[in-house]
Amino acid sequence: MADIMLNVNKVSKQYRLGLIGTGTLSHDLNRWWRKLIGKDDPFLKIGELNNRKVRGNSDYVWALQDISFEVRKGEVLGIIGENGAGKSTLLKILSRVTGPTTGEIKTKGRIASLLEVGTGFHPEMTGRENIFLNGAILGMTKKEIASKINEIIDFSGCERYIDTPVKRYSSGMRVRLAFAVAAHLEPDILVIDEVLAVGDAEFQKKAIGKMQDISKGEGRTVLFVSHNMAAIETLCDRVIVLKDGRFFDEGTPTEAINNYLKNSTFSQRIIEFNKNGIVDVKEGIQMIYAGVENASAEHVDDVLDVTSEIDIRFKFINKTKGKVLSFGYDLKNIREEVIFGSGSKFTCNINEVTELVCRIPANFLNDDMYQIHLYAHSEAMNLLYSEKDLLTFEIKDIKRESGYLGRINGVIRPKLLWQSVSDK
Repeated sequence: MADIMLNVNKVSKQYRLGLIGTGTLSHDLNRWWRKLIGKDDPFLKIGELNNRKVRGNSDYVWALQDISFEVRKGEVLGIIGENGAGKSTLLKILSRVTGPTTGEIKTKGRIASLLEVGTGFHPEMTGRENIFLNGAILGMTKKEIASKINEIIDFSGCERYIDTPVKRYSSGMRVRLAFAVAAHLEPDILVIDEVLAVGDAEFQKKAIGKMQDISKGEGRTVLFVSHNMAAIETLCDRVIVLKDGRFFDEGTPTEAINNYLKNSTFSQRIIEFNKNGIVDVKEGIQMIYAGVENASAEHVDDVLDVTSEIDIRFKFINKTKGKVLSFGYDLKNIREEVIFGSGSKFTCNINEVTELVCRIPANFLNDDMYQIHLYAHSEAMNLLYSEKDLLTFEIKDIKRESGYLGRINGVIRPKLLWQSVSDK
C-alpha cells in the first residue's frame, strides 16, 4: 500500500554468545561455503530463544525470531517488552546499525535514529559541530542543517554550552541535543529508544509534544521504545509487545499494556518469598510474604471485582536494631499515577515475623491494572526498603448492575448514594 512506510517481514537475528561471528574459522568457512552453493546456513537450525533468566544449552541465541509488522505514514508505533525482549536489537536492525540474519525490511524515505545517549557524537567536537556531523550522517546537506540550526539549539536548551566540546556535557544534555537534531532534520521515520528516560521531566514533556507534532502535524512516522507506560499510552496509536525475542501481542496502547502487565514475569499478585529459593532482604527487612487478596471471596486468590474488599497483606522479619518501623505503600495505575498512599508506624519485634494488613473498601477502585510500591523506614525515617513494582494486579467489572457496557470513567468509582428528591 502507498501509505506503508515500513514493512518488516519475518526478521530474525542470531548471535553466538560472547563471540563475534561464529567463533571458529571452520564454522565461518562452513557458513560461507553453504551460502556460495545456495544452501541453507547450517547454524540457523540451532540456537535457543532469548530468555536471559535461564542457562541455555547452546552457544547460539535468537535475539529476534520471525518478527513481522507494518507501520503506516503518520503512525506512532510503540514497542514494549521486558529487558532482553529484543526491542533494542529490532531498532538497531531498522536503523541499519546491524543487519538481520534472516528476513527483510522495506522502508520509504529517510530514517533518523536515537538509540543511545550521544550516538554518533564526537566527544572532542562542540555541540554545534556535532549538529552538522549528525545531520550529515542522516543525509542532510550543510545548507539544510544551517537553516535549522537555531531552532535545534533553542529546542535543546543547551545554547550556553553549544560551542563547548560534547565530552563536557552531562548525559541529559547529550540526550537533549541528540533528540533536537533527530527531530528537527525532518526524517520520514524517527526511531527512538529509551533515551528519553535520561532527560528531566520538563524535557520529557517537551520531547513528547515534539513527537506528537512530528506524527500528527507533519505526517511523519515514529517508532518509540520505552518502559514508561504513561508515555507509551499518551503518544502511541498502536503498540506491539515482544517477549523473549518473539512477537507476543499487538493492539491499542491500553489493551497491549494491560496484556503485557498481566503476562509479564514480574506481574504477580501474591509472592511467597520462601518458595523457589527467593530471598528478599534489604537494610534489615526480610520479606516473607506480599499479597493483594480478595477479602470478599472464599479464596484470597480469586478474581478481584470492583465490588470486592481488598486486603494488602505483608509479612516480614525485622532484622534491624529498632522495634519501631514505618511501613507504607503507594497504589499506582499503569500510567504511573499515584492513586493514593497509605502508611503508619508499627512496633515490630526484632527477629520476629510481623504481619500487616491494609484493607481497601469495596466499590472504591475502578476496573484497571494497578501496582504496589512498598516502602519501609526506621523510626528516624531512614529508608530501609523500597520496591516500586512489587505487586501487580487487575480489578475487573464482572458484577456490573447497570446496563451500560462501556468502561465507567474515573480513577476511582465509589458507590455513592443517589436519591430522587421531589419538590414539595
